[in-house]
Amino acid sequence: MDIAQAVEFARTHRNGVLTTIRRDGRPQLSNVVYAIVDDTIKVSLTTDRAKTKNLGRDPRASLYVCREDFWAYAVIDGTASLTPVAADPDDATVDALVELYRTLAGEHDNWAEYRAAMVADQRLVLTVTPTNSYGMLGS
Repeated sequence: MDIAQAVEFARTHRNGVLTTIRRDGRPQLSNVVYAIVDDTIKVSLTTDRAKTKNLGRDPRASLYVCREDFWAYAVIDGTASLTPVAADPDDATVDALVELYRTLAGEHDNWAEYRAAMVADQRLVLTVTPTNSYGMLGS
């Protein structure tokens, strides 16, 4: 399966399993909600989570996405980049989190409250740029 096929399959879903590399080399798997934006994977993270720390140390990541019946799946391997942690409701990271929210859920009822929550939660945006893919799409 080529990267374009895997990304298109992932685009039709929203939930997946993000795999990062622990300090000891073993995989760390985390359920995530993601969006495909410009053929990259975007995820909102908090700074204190294991996946965030793992990606800060080793930028390799994989996203596993499967069809509801479990018989079709795609794995997208890629290189991760992390924005700075949200520090101010009007900073670039919070702007990126707003755009990610809009992609996933549309408009928020109170953007000022959302922006403040992103700073309080110490959120940031993960972007995974695909480098390889595999899987089985079936019929």
